[in-house]
Amino acid sequence: MQRDILLLSEMVDAAEQAQRLVAGFSAAEVGADRMRRDSLLWNFREAATLVSSETKARFPDIPWRNPVRRLRNRVVHGYWSVDVEILHTTAVEQLGEFARLLRDALAALQQDA
Repeated sequence: MQRDILLLSEMVDAAEQAQRLVAGFSAAEVGADRMRRDSLLWNFREAATLVSSETKARFPDIPWRNPVRRLRNRVVHGYWSVDVEILHTTAVEQLGEFARLLRDALAALQQDA
């Protein structure tokens, strides 16, 4: 359980950082700023695959195999072909709810620990 707590904490941090990186910036601006773009790519590296099957089963509302995870695989295995527009849209439109669900699960796991 401690490992899952650490993994969920890292995932929440990465999702929130990705949101901060795009806040107030268009996809074109993110794409033109190499440091911001690379930082955004790095924050999509978190892998939900490392979370235990027990934790995944306990929190079925979390989309463990969601587009963020698929995007992460694309980033890790082919970053040169990643569309910054997709990264930007994912960060703006999907990560907020994903991070909220992760924070709720994290709080429940920490309560049990």
